[in-house]
Parts: sequence; structure tokens; C-alpha cells
Amino acid sequence: MVKNKHVGIVGAGASGCICAYYLLQSGCEVTIFEKGMPLGTLIPTGGGRCNLAHAEYDFRELAKNYPRGEKFLYSVFSKFSTEDTITLFENLGVKTYTQEDGRIFPTSNSSKDVREKILSSIANAEIVREKVISAAHVNDGYKIKTNKAEYYFRYLVIATGGGTVLEGIKHNIIPFKPSLTGLRTNIKTLSGVVLKNVYSKDIKATGDILFTHFGISGPLVYKISSVNARKDFPYQLQFNLYDGEFDFQGKLNNNPHKMLKNILSEIFPQRFAEYTSGDLSETEGCRITGRQRDNISDKIHNFYLDISGTNKGEETVTSGGYDLKEINPKTLESKNNPKLYIIGEALDIDGFCGGFNLQNAWSTAYQASEAINNA
Repeated sequence: MVKNKHVGIVGAGASGCICAYYLLQSGCEVTIFEKGMPLGTLIPTGGGRCNLAHAEYDFRELAKNYPRGEKFLYSVFSKFSTEDTITLFENLGVKTYTQEDGRIFPTSNSSKDVREKILSSIANAEIVREKVISAAHVNDGYKIKTNKAEYYFRYLVIATGGGTVLEGIKHNIIPFKPSLTGLRTNIKTLSGVVLKNVYSKDIKATGDILFTHFGISGPLVYKISSVNARKDFPYQLQFNLYDGEFDFQGKLNNNPHKMLKNILSEIFPQRFAEYTSGDLSETEGCRITGRQRDNISDKIHNFYLDISGTNKGEETVTSGGYDLKEINPKTLESKNNPKLYIIGEALDIDGFCGGFNLQNAWSTAYQASEAINNA
């Protein structure tokens, strides 16, 4: 048990609060700084149901779901795994279940319930509702300056989430870029159309695409945006829209007097069938030439979209943050700043949808708390 060890945590998000939970269990005194609502960012996760983790129990396989941070997370996940996450929430009074797609949720299907359980578990921590302006390394510890006062701690944890950097800390920062976000495209006429089981030739993955007023969104698009978070715009994406057997000529032969848009609507939504048909939309099947057939077939199996940017305000995660090269993966301690620990999305780590970003929060929070307890 650790006694009389006072730790400051900047940020009351998922990682900051769970780090506080483990530190309190070991007898540390904990002060958390949060200008907004503690655990406010947890509420919308998983569509309000709180996707706590993903049912992948091999830490190397789990780490493959992070475009940034895969190798760094080997050490982290080997010490705090998906199984440990389930145990953590059982201890907090949160029972879980696993969906067929591997996503793990609380049985209450309520992010608010998870938030309440976590906050009640850290009731002994002092939460200071002030904005932290800067931190400085002084006298074998850290001086925190807020918009109202100054504080001193022997140990400091940065858990500020994505897109935020604490001034005064000497550390290389990887520029922040949107990840898990919708993408702007050159097509504005298909808003509301959903294409299912589309194959991305760029990232070799299958999923659904939703056309929006601004471009495209949906599970597959989020994954693409994550992989391409640091790719310069504009760029082009290529899809196979129909991966099953597609006897186009047979469909034309069997429907000689049916308009092309109606033939294609057997496999695509009506509006997209009209878009794909183009000027041939109302041409009968018997009047489609071999070249026209091949051109449309190629358009289906090699569908291109020009991407001009991301949809601002849609991003749920950001890539970038404190450079992993300057952080010890076994302790989460900064190599440049003794007794300073960086966790969660403050790190240059981001994962796909499916509970992976919260898993990063829980695991890094635990590892940093263990390092502080053993310091």
C-alpha cells in the first residue's frame, strides 16, 4: 500500500478517472482537474450504450486495431487486457455482455450508468473544476497553474484527451488530425443512400457506407478515415460495390423490356441504381450494348470517390498527441520529464471503432497507476 503520495491528474475523462480509481485503491491522494463535466465524453460513446471494449483476448491481435501505437501497446495490453477490463467493470458493479460482432457493452446499455459507477468509485478524489493553463517541472515535482490558482504535486498525470496539449511540458507533439470521421466527396446527390457490404480496395476491408449531405460516413468510412488520418488531401478511394455473383448479361436477357435503373435496383437502392445508370437510366435491357454493359459493370466493381477532406465536427477521435518515442511503454512515464505520466488519447494512439479507444484508456490508466504506486 502506498501512503501520502499526492498525484495530480489533468483531465477527468475515461483514462483520468480510471487512473484515479487505481491510485485511490493504493492509498494515494488524488486531485483531478477538469474544466468541463467529468466523464462527459463517455456519454455519447457506443451510441449512448458505452462500447467498453472488444472481445479480442490476444494482446497482439488486439493491438492490430490501432493504426497508430500498435507496437507500443504490446507492453500495455500484456499487463492489462480485455479480460482485465471486464473484471474492472464487474468490480465497479457494471455487468457486461458481448455482441456477435465482438463489441462489449454494459447490460444496462447505458453510458450514463457506467459514468455514475465510475464517478462513485472515485468519490474520495478531489475534482477541481478549473482550467489548467500550464505545468512546470519544479522542486522534484510539478507546479500546476489554472485560471484561478497554483498547485504542486510530486507526480503528475496528463489525461487530457485528443487535441489538447498542456503548455510548459517539454515534449514532442505529433500534430493532431481527425480520425474516425466522415469524409467529404465529389458526390452531393445521394444523401441518405446506404450501400451495404462494400469492399474497400484501399484498406482491404468490408462494411457499410452512408452517403450524407457532405460526403460519406458509416463504419467502413470511419475505418478508412482512421487508416488515412495522416494522408494529404485530396486523394481517391476505390470500392467494389458488389462482391457476389453478378450475371449482368443474364439480368439484361431476363428483363429485356425493363429499364436499366429498375434492373440495377434489384441489388442497389433505387436512387443509387439511377445514379449508376446515368444517361441509360430509362433504357430497356434489350437495348444495352456490350460496351455499355461492361462500362457499368466496371463502375460497380471499380467505384471511385474523390476525397477532398473530412467533415468538421464529426470526428470522434483524433490521431496525434504526445510522441510515443519519448514515453516508456512499460510505465507511461515521460522520458524527458521524471514523474510525469501520459495516458489515453493524450498519447499518439488511436484505434478503430468497436471499443478499442476506450480499451486504450483503461489499459494505459492502469499501467501509469501501477508505475506511480511502485515509484
